[in-house]
Amino acid sequence: MTGFGVGDAPLGEGRLVLELRSLNHRFLEVRVRLPAELVDHAFWLEQLARERLTRGRFDLGVRLEGAAIPPPRFAIDRARAIYRALEQLRDELAPGTTLPIAALASLPDVLTLPGSVDAAEARHALEIALTRALEGLENMRRSEGAALARALSERLLSARAYRNEIAARASELINGYRSRLHDKLDRLLRDAGVALDSGRLETEVALMADRSDIAEELVRLDSHYDQFEQLLDKDDAVGRRLDFLLQEVSREVNTVGAKCQDAPVAHLVVALKAEVERLREQVQNVE
Repeated sequence: MTGFGVGDAPLGEGRLVLELRSLNHRFLEVRVRLPAELVDHAFWLEQLARERLTRGRFDLGVRLEGAAIPPPRFAIDRARAIYRALEQLRDELAPGTTLPIAALASLPDVLTLPGSVDAAEARHALEIALTRALEGLENMRRSEGAALARALSERLLSARAYRNEIAARASELINGYRSRLHDKLDRLLRDAGVALDSGRLETEVALMADRSDIAEELVRLDSHYDQFEQLLDKDDAVGRRLDFLLQEVSREVNTVGAKCQDAPVAHLVVALKAEVERLREQVQNVE
């Protein structure tokens, strides 16, 4: 499910800002981007995020504002010593030439000491910022989740309606088959001068009824629909369970289509398959 959250925390004389974005994904994927000063904490932050997240792809970006990291310090005493040494070398090799002070700027690694931040302080700030970003993300996702739950409920009602239409049509199949078979056999046997054996007719009808019986599939569909509806009311991460239930629904619908060799039922099965596919597409957005 998509969402966005921002959290910040004081760090040094400035602050640390963490932005958290989520996108739909079947599994859990966490990507972390940290400024160079905090890059050593990337793995730790990723593991912390994984403990608090479930399904989806999450991008964590961190930036520093203000004097969050102590600025580099210029090593004055070392600079003086090196400049005097450079003056001596100039007087020896090229007396009278100008020695610009800018020459020291070409030796930053020698003349500056990089600023740093205490590791424990940095991790504390990262954890606070992540917690606040997660709160913002969760609020946004709850709002989207409520709308998604309503949409899924409407789709489920439509799927139930198709199931009921199939059940109603299936109850008429046997009588229709008996009538068509009776007319066909009566016409063929009349031409041959043979009387229709009603016992044989009923045997064929019974065999057909057994082959096309979808009562069990319809009961299982009802059970899957009920479980699906119950999961929509839960606050847990239910995306994978919903996806599994829809796989089972698809299996039952395919069996119904294979058993019922009837044009109207076939049309209803196609419509139900389309509705189930729409449900599966939307369930991919559920955590």
